[in-house]
Amino acid sequence: MPLARIPLLGSLTVATAAALFGMLGVLSRTAYGEGLGAVAFVAWRAGIGAVATLGLIVWGLRRGGRLVGWRSLDGRGRAALGVASLMGATLNMAMFVAFGRIPIAIALLCFYLYPAIVAFASAILGWERLDRARVIALALALAGMVAVVVGGPATAAGGGLDVLGIALSLSAAASQAIFVLVSRHGYRTVPTEQAMGTILGVSAVVAAGLALAGGGVAALTLPFDRPSLFGLLLFAGLFSAAIPSFLFLAGIRWIGPVRAGILMLIEPLVGVALAAAFLSEAIGPIQALGGLAILGAAVIIQRAAPAEPAIQPAAEPEPQLEPNLVPEREAGPGAAVGTRAT
Repeated sequence: MPLARIPLLGSLTVATAAALFGMLGVLSRTAYGEGLGAVAFVAWRAGIGAVATLGLIVWGLRRGGRLVGWRSLDGRGRAALGVASLMGATLNMAMFVAFGRIPIAIALLCFYLYPAIVAFASAILGWERLDRARVIALALALAGMVAVVVGGPATAAGGGLDVLGIALSLSAAASQAIFVLVSRHGYRTVPTEQAMGTILGVSAVVAAGLALAGGGVAALTLPFDRPSLFGLLLFAGLFSAAIPSFLFLAGIRWIGPVRAGILMLIEPLVGVALAAAFLSEAIGPIQALGGLAILGAAVIIQRAAPAEPAIQPAAEPEPQLEPNLVPEREAGPGAAVGTRAT
């Protein structure tokens, strides 16, 4: 049997990608502890990921792939890819700054409100009907968000509620939602690895510019003086950017966007577990119940709308689903997948 027709292998591929993305909270916090700023971390991670993705693009071209240039896109395609790249950059910076201000678990749970935002926006735009399942999911997500924010005394790293950290996490969710909505119909002629490389590259350039403006050259050159930090960034760029992005895009071709989206909910679970193990971070029981409500809402939305964009973390673009690999009900025009730039 061809590997592409083994659903279990596709599910394991997506689950592996989700687990690798789940390491980002601990990796970023460790880098901050060595003196690297959040924006510089974004620049290094995205830059290394973009370089690794460039290698994937070259490999694809040598196998007969085609290079889609900016000029070959129509106006709508350029606008969509431009907005997606910008949202990837804003998502990354907001999320990684939030990781430094509030517990990783809280940041991830706030971020995973984005499926509910996508569902609500799709209904407002007339793309999907706001049926009973979606209404229940939206209410569940809202209740869960309230529980996460007010359900425990350790909402901020220093004690008390860090409003800016929560706001940054929610802004990351908003950026991801816009990313998914734009990616639903935009830049479909761009091969997935090329779109992914563009989005990671834009994130790296924007973050590097901001790091230089805020802290000068020293803000970006610190890893060259600290081999351990450089190794950590290399690991993050490869194993929490380029590799999981590739694995996710490969997995979605095997199992479709709906199942892949649900499996991506492993990411916050891994992130919470790693934060507890390595950073001694814990959340209260009410916050845990709120988190389960948010993740449950995401599952309801995914199962209720097989044509919706899959729940995917920011900087992996929509894959070109192959009809012979994806069930017919999941390969319709609405099956485009957004990405997550974390």
